[in-house]
Amino acid sequence: MTSQAEDPLAQLSAEGVAVWLDDISRERLRTGNLDELIRDFHVIGVTSNPTIFAAALSKGSAYDGQSHDLSIRKVSVDEAVRAITTYDIRWGCDVLRPVYDETGGQDGRVSLEVDPRLAKETEPTIAEARALWWTVDRPNLFIKIPATVEGLPAIEQAISEGISVNVTLIFSLERYNAVIDAYLAGLEKAAEAGRDLSGIASVASFFVSRVDTEVDKRLDKIGTDEAKALRGKAAIANARLAYELFGKRIATPRWAALKAKGARVQRPLWASTSVKDPSFPDTMYVVDLVAPDTVNTMPEPTIHAVADHGQIHGDTVHGTYDESRKVIADLENLGISYDDVVAVLEDEGVAKFAASWNELIETVKGQLAEQ
Repeated sequence: MTSQAEDPLAQLSAEGVAVWLDDISRERLRTGNLDELIRDFHVIGVTSNPTIFAAALSKGSAYDGQSHDLSIRKVSVDEAVRAITTYDIRWGCDVLRPVYDETGGQDGRVSLEVDPRLAKETEPTIAEARALWWTVDRPNLFIKIPATVEGLPAIEQAISEGISVNVTLIFSLERYNAVIDAYLAGLEKAAEAGRDLSGIASVASFFVSRVDTEVDKRLDKIGTDEAKALRGKAAIANARLAYELFGKRIATPRWAALKAKGARVQRPLWASTSVKDPSFPDTMYVVDLVAPDTVNTMPEPTIHAVADHGQIHGDTVHGTYDESRKVIADLENLGISYDDVVAVLEDEGVAKFAASWNELIETVKGQLAEQ
């Protein structure tokens, strides 16, 4: 048996980092691949997004049978998309249900996103969150709601109704602070309504690699030695400062009052952790973001990379906050505005997911037409 010292993913888990898979597909579920990752690679959760579903449906024949039935029933394309995606998510929830039970509801979670085209609309987002929660009907489901300005009240409302939420597309510290406020306000409303707070959960998905992609592009245009020295540093600095904010917010009387009523902490989740620049170590967004009460959701190649050669050296976040602030300050001194970078990334993130959703619709439309 492999010892923990020889198993980086076991070490990561021991440090309080939940290993989640950033992918789902009918093929992965049907072949038992997800079961294998749970058994052998310490995976205890799954996230999905429109891009993942678009990719899954474009490959192989795993969805043909259901597409055939949906075509015969003459359902709308939108209804077909929801029938297909919720089927996979429900199945994933069932596979992970033992983990959910073993961890007391902390992990064993599977995330499903609301239609990203609604990212700037509060009431439709709330309505869809309710519909998806009801349709999947599993306690270990997370409904993903984007952290847009319009998404914040939807997050609060969903939490207040007992719907567990994965808040996605967080890039800035300011927005993350507002996300925490939305979660706490939702819990307070849930408590006032007499809900059991221990049954409500949330993670806050802070995107990582995309920050470096945007910042490094700007650094390369500057091209100085000072600029080159900052490549690959912005994303980790940003995430570490997010964790500092997390620590401050759970040290407040407001959180203590909710915790006393059974509330669960909203863990930071590191998303977009595959390295986009091949000149960087392929495990850097994992090994440099090790801290308790966090989740790292990785595509399968990153999970295998960490298992193969990840070097886990304990907590790599606490004690880095001054250094991280200096990185952001140095970028500002070079003319790279933090506020502009995160605004661009949010707009791009919403647009990319909406484009993937449209691609998913076109893929399903094509499958229905072939039946």
